[in-house]
Amino acid sequence: MSQEIIKKLNLKEHPEGGYFSETYRSTVSIPNKILGEDYIGDRTCSTCIYFMLTSKKFSAFHKINQDEIWHYYKGAPLKLHIISSDGDYSFVMIGNDFDKGEVPQYVVKGGDWFAAEVLEKDGYTLVGCTVSPGFDFADFVLPKREELIQLFPKHSKIISKLTHN
Repeated sequence: MSQEIIKKLNLKEHPEGGYFSETYRSTVSIPNKILGEDYIGDRTCSTCIYFMLTSKKFSAFHKINQDEIWHYYKGAPLKLHIISSDGDYSFVMIGNDFDKGEVPQYVVKGGDWFAAEVLEKDGYTLVGCTVSPGFDFADFVLPKREELIQLFPKHSKIISKLTHN
């Protein structure tokens, strides 16, 4: 089923892991002078992607400057791991089983580190991710494992599990 969805939605591999396709990029721009020092260059107002993870392809810990809204569409629930800029760890289950505490939508604050995984064996999850101001790879930070462990040594176990190097 996941391979069919990858093909139908024209998903490509993402550097953090998983598969994606941009579905929307605002035609309206926000000038850099309004965005502030965390940004280099102008940004569109908003972007949106389809994003798929499988039990064999996780999303490695990374961060962006912007808030990112995750929207659940189909498949197994997704475990989203977050380490705040203050070093606090939390997680949320994104899915549609409300009785189990899953939520269909969740916002990761800009500047927080986050990673995601599908826990179901041989499972997949299709979500959407909306970023505002719009996503730009200039705002994307994909750290080396040791670099993140140095920042947050008490979370070394989950960092080691959900980083690529």
